[in-house]
Amino acid sequence: MMLSVRDIMTGWVATADPERSLREAATIMVKAHVGSVIVMSKGKPVGILTEGDISRALSEGANPDKITIKKVMTKRLITISPDKRAEEAARLMAEKQIKKLPVVDGGSLIGMLTQTDIVASSFDLVTSLKEMVRARYRPPEFQP
Repeated sequence: MMLSVRDIMTGWVATADPERSLREAATIMVKAHVGSVIVMSKGKPVGILTEGDISRALSEGANPDKITIKKVMTKRLITISPDKRAEEAARLMAEKQIKKLPVVDGGSLIGMLTQTDIVASSFDLVTSLKEMVRARYRPPEFQP
């Protein structure tokens, strides 16, 4: 059973406009219970803003009400197709040392894959494999 990114991704993604303030972005994250927002411009993903980006900016003295997301966001957005295998996504995340991977199909943002999604799917896959093995290889009944 090969899982695809589509099988394990989260379909809903918190997004924000690059002209919003850091405080507005932080408010979106808190309300949505997420650690990042995908920055969207003209309907296309153009960057990602994480809690770490906000912390870094604030530690350098940025005013959260005056600085915009576009000044702080990571512009080099690494994405993945929903049809790629989950293993490929995990490998990409490890190689690039990222925790969140936007899922893009035809240039449109359709979901988000996180390290948590990868771990949860690994558990589900192992559980499914164990059940398949048990069902297929039952020991013969003992007859005294």
